[in-house]
Amino acid sequence: QAQLVESGGGLVQAGGSLKLSCAFTGRTFRSYAMGWFRQAPGKEREFVSSVRWANGDTYYADSVKGRFTISRDRRKNTVALHMNSLKPEDTAVYYCATHDYGHSEYNSWGQGTQVTVSS
Repeated sequence: QAQLVESGGGLVQAGGSLKLSCAFTGRTFRSYAMGWFRQAPGKEREFVSSVRWANGDTYYADSVKGRFTISRDRRKNTVALHMNSLKPEDTAVYYCATHDYGHSEYNSWGQGTQVTVSS
């Protein structure tokens, strides 16, 4: 069974930076893509960013383009989200997920890490 463990969340002032990390363990890695999602209180979970594992293509929500950068380490099977110029509206629980080959959507999720941006 896959296990995704996020780390790096915390409290930061507006304009600051944080780096989130996600480690994959537990079974054979067969990810087509890995992504970050977030859910703010009272809101639906939303897509933030993703990276295709084979070729490194990256994708971003419009709300984070130019501020967030996703990266992957193929040797360690980890993915990171570098968040700069953080805004209070970025406050949410951030989840890491993997979209494995053979699945039509993201099929394994981490427990989430809280990011709070104060104004």
